Amino acid sequence: MKEKRNSFSGTLGFILAAAGSAVGLGNIWRFPYLAAKDGGGVFLIVYIILALSFGFTLLVSEVAIGRKTKQSSLTAYGKIDKRFKIVGLFSAIVPFMILPYYCIIGGWVLKYTVAFTTGRGIETAGKEYFSGFITQQYAPIIFTAIFMIATAFVVFRGVNKGIESMSKILMPILFFLVIGIAIFGVFTKDPESGRTGVQGLKVFLIPDFDGITAKGFFMIVMDAMGQLFYSISVAMGIMITYGSYVKKEDNLMGAVNQIEFFDTIVAVLAGIMIIPAVYVFMGPQGMTKGPGLMFIAIPKVFEEMGAVGQIVGALFFIMVLFAALTSSVSVLEAVVASLMDKFKISRRRATIIETTIALVIGVIICLGYNLLYFEAKLPNTPKDGSAQLLDIFDYISNNILMPLVAIGTCILIGWVAKPKYVIDEVTRNGEQFGRRILYTIMVKVIAPILLVLLLLGAFGII
Repeated sequence: MKEKRNSFSGTLGFILAAAGSAVGLGNIWRFPYLAAKDGGGVFLIVYIILALSFGFTLLVSEVAIGRKTKQSSLTAYGKIDKRFKIVGLFSAIVPFMILPYYCIIGGWVLKYTVAFTTGRGIETAGKEYFSGFITQQYAPIIFTAIFMIATAFVVFRGVNKGIESMSKILMPILFFLVIGIAIFGVFTKDPESGRTGVQGLKVFLIPDFDGITAKGFFMIVMDAMGQLFYSISVAMGIMITYGSYVKKEDNLMGAVNQIEFFDTIVAVLAGIMIIPAVYVFMGPQGMTKGPGLMFIAIPKVFEEMGAVGQIVGALFFIMVLFAALTSSVSVLEAVVASLMDKFKISRRRATIIETTIALVIGVIICLGYNLLYFEAKLPNTPKDGSAQLLDIFDYISNNILMPLVAIGTCILIGWVAKPKYVIDEVTRNGEQFGRRILYTIMVKVIAPILLVLLLLGAFGII
């Protein structure tokens, strides 16, 4: 029997839940790395411009589709036009692929949180600790299972008692932790090298155009656009699902603007939180990509801080754990909602089914670092870089399927249903659509072109 569709209690619940989804591991480790790599303030300027145009276009489209259809992504696209059911299928496959490996990384964060909160954070500094942990046969699986069960528990409780209640508690705490750690990082100084957090802040905020060619600038634009998928949780079914829980009388445009603002602020704060501290204790060369930044460089920074590093490190990983949990909940919810809408099954049954499948896949991916270890080469990766199962899942879902879903969304809204479909839904209560002309141009022309270029880059063509 089909369950009655839940709704957020109000606009605030939707904003916090959507922001919780957006503020995840991608914002905390990927954004600072890209900013440091792409000329600091240059990347920041490009990112903000794209967030207000490209990101806004995808975000408002997906939220409006969700509220208009009252469906999750798997069935929403087909409800607008039957020819676009395939886009809905792809959008449901994305969170299905992301959930297992995201919970694995969440398990890594949990491991480091336990280490720092129990006074053993100093042991985590260095590459050997991280590689030693992920290559163990059982420990990563145990931490993955714990993190996944915690995620499932929140989704199991439903929209109001689970997702909304968790977001109202964790998001304010997360926000204050980010601000506190960011302030600490800016005022940090290394007596030996003489480097200061303020110098590191300048590296992050001041544009550095030295050596940036036309091709280099194009790659910065592509990096910033790719980051927006992580930052605002689009093209993975989440915002359509959350949009379907928004009441018709709520101010949708106001909520979208606040999500956009909150996410950008947290992304910038993440850069302020990480880049100055890493710069102080490790120099410019300290910025490494992905897990290397979170689980190798950052613990090394806390080690260099001495006794206070243990406390700051504990607060940092608690904050990261909260961010990971709010995001993993949204990923699981996107799959669970799709199962409920498509097969008319209960939330309890859908949650158990998806969690079980994700856990099995997660175990296989964990074993990819030991029993099932192999090396693969992916497009646009360093010549000496190799990929394991986790990297392959991440590459397919983020570099291929998500741009395809976003392209499908733009074609559906820009040329089939027409921009009026979204504009009418957003302004149904008399609200103003301040970027109407920009939105129309973006969804019909500019966004699809940028997305095709991003997709070509994923295949190594450009």
